[in-house]
Amino acid sequence: RKLPWVERLDMMNDPAPIAPELAYKEEEHSRLRQKQLVNSKSKNSIDEDVIHNDFKREMLFYRQAQSAVLEGIKRLQSMSVPTRRPDDYFAEMVKSDEHMQKIRQKLLTKQQDHERIEKIRKMRELKKYGKKVQVEVQQNRAKEKRQLMENVKKFRKGKIDDLDFLENGGGGGGEEKQNPHQNKKRANSKRQFKNDKFGFGGKKRGLKRNTKASADDISDYSSNRGPGGGKGGRKGQQRPNTKTGASKRFGKDRRKKMMNKNKKKK
Repeated sequence: RKLPWVERLDMMNDPAPIAPELAYKEEEHSRLRQKQLVNSKSKNSIDEDVIHNDFKREMLFYRQAQSAVLEGIKRLQSMSVPTRRPDDYFAEMVKSDEHMQKIRQKLLTKQQDHERIEKIRKMRELKKYGKKVQVEVQQNRAKEKRQLMENVKKFRKGKIDDLDFLENGGGGGGEEKQNPHQNKKRANSKRQFKNDKFGFGGKKRGLKRNTKASADDISDYSSNRGPGGGKGGRKGQQRPNTKTGASKRFGKDRRKKMMNKNKKKK
């Protein structure tokens, strides 16, 4: 007690006024603790609650320290005692550089682990989103396929007169008939080659068989052809040699008569 006050720094003062945010926090804690007491069916009131009293006690310590600091700084400044260290103040650290490097490495490792976990979480979310999109695409394709099959059935039954739904990917038919094999999108060379070679699908067997319509069709018939189907007539008959000027071959009866005449002359 004989030492000056600067060495002792002892004070006797009342708690500082409570700040509005601290008062709101204390009131909120009291209301939450009262609900917990009601739910737990406790017989103690909020004033007799030990937990809430501890919170009030901590708040009182905080207010007491705040009041002491405010009053002590004023007294030190009145005595011309500096309360802030200068900008060029240098003090040796209590912890060594090696210890600080370990702390730094630990913090860096913790940050890397956090980034790795966050990256994995984002990858999982992207994977779930990609799977969801894939399922939606498959459902849309199945829906288009069902619509196409329904339109084909309607076309077979005569309910639809055109084949525009083949171009629209399974949509409804239009008003104007179009070639079902005509595709607006440009096909690649491989697809075009297969289309030219194999056609566009459908029935392939029996395409070259004769039908009543093909038998009645005589548009390809030519009168210049002989009865054997070729241009030269029958198989044993000689063609007239127009280049050398040779005559046509005589018939069998005429050849016999000519042979008989030659024999009589001899």
